[in-house]
Amino acid sequence: MRRIAAARLRYCGLEAMTDEVMLIVSELLTNALQHSGTTEISLNITVEDGALRVLVRDGMPGGFTPQHPTDTAESGRGLLLVDALAKGCGGEWGISDAGAETWCTLPVPGESQR
Repeated sequence: MRRIAAARLRYCGLEAMTDEVMLIVSELLTNALQHSGTTEISLNITVEDGALRVLVRDGMPGGFTPQHPTDTAESGRGLLLVDALAKGCGGEWGISDAGAETWCTLPVPGESQR
């Protein structure tokens, strides 16, 4: 999925966003794989209105509580990382469809000058 996402970014001329998007894709997909219990997960990457949107859908609605792991915990930081990265880039992330979708939007660099 990371290769598909990277190819999509190249196709859209957004190679400058590759590092951030690869991390976001990895974390959202890993979260869906580990916590949904489903075997079907989709990734959708779109560019619209000056923003790149990453959407991961596992189709399994459910409650969501952000984790705050201890300093020595080996996991549990993925969505905190997505949150920090999205905010640092001027974007945002969230959960929709009763928890069946996790999404992140990032502003497209230079889009405001076009």
